[in-house]
Amino acid sequence: TIKETLREQGIIHRPVHIISANMHSIMNSLFAQRALKKEFKECDNLKIYEALSSPSNLAIQDKVNATAVKNGMIFIKDSSGTSIDVQIFDTAKFADGVCGYELPKDLPNEKKPIIFVMDYAFGEQAFETIDELLKPYSLKKNLLVFLNVDSISIMGKAGILEGGKGDLMIPSAHIFEGTADNYPFKNELVPEDFTGNGLKVLDGTMVTVLGTSLQNKDILRFFHESTWNAIGLEMEGVHYQKAIQSASKIRKSIREDVKVRYAYYASDNPLETGSTLASGGLGTTGVKPTYLITDKILTQIFNS
Repeated sequence: TIKETLREQGIIHRPVHIISANMHSIMNSLFAQRALKKEFKECDNLKIYEALSSPSNLAIQDKVNATAVKNGMIFIKDSSGTSIDVQIFDTAKFADGVCGYELPKDLPNEKKPIIFVMDYAFGEQAFETIDELLKPYSLKKNLLVFLNVDSISIMGKAGILEGGKGDLMIPSAHIFEGTADNYPFKNELVPEDFTGNGLKVLDGTMVTVLGTSLQNKDILRFFHESTWNAIGLEMEGVHYQKAIQSASKIRKSIREDVKVRYAYYASDNPLETGSTLASGGLGTTGVKPTYLITDKILTQIFNS
């Protein structure tokens, strides 16, 4: 359904940037600043995003969504049972001045990027969904169309092993708990991208765990204090990277030099609190790191 939509829109050959993240954060970062300039004349962007995160502010949420739809956003609600909805943003359809980010003025429409946003997966679901998306599209018998995937960005929530709620983790590798599998990669995001914002920023290895309640402090201390240099734990990183590497390095269904970005914000520190990834929502504490990460991802996409 997704690839058919890309084909029908005539954009299947355009540069595609895939983002697995909080869907509202991408749409709001693209359009909220300009769409809500009357409602928030003197406010910084963080105040706007905090207001949009409140369930009581439906009017301004609807206004941003309407702006996005007017400027070419396509929303595809999941019908497969994965609970993963999709947004497709065609930057060639953005009206002048409507977006908070700018492309080069002389960039032709056929080179303007498609931003493909999918809701965050859960566990091994990450491999199945990304692996399927990165396969070539079968236009007709013996004719395959390969997506022009320029970058894949993953933003998520994770348990941190040295810090607290809202702090950031920028990994350089994922290791799979209980196996010998490890996946090093070049992360286009670096800790320096996020310094000066009042949040702790860690870089190192993320542990992909099998479940949120299967850990104990001894295991976590081993990963953190040994040469594994683990900075946090989550449930999807290995599965995403396994699909990306197989598509780019082995199956050749996407470009070999595809850019990857991973960034996580802390839900809690299980070494200090004993909490798990399922310990509850972050409230407004999660707004700042979510939008900091979103801004860096979009800035790199628009500057590329």
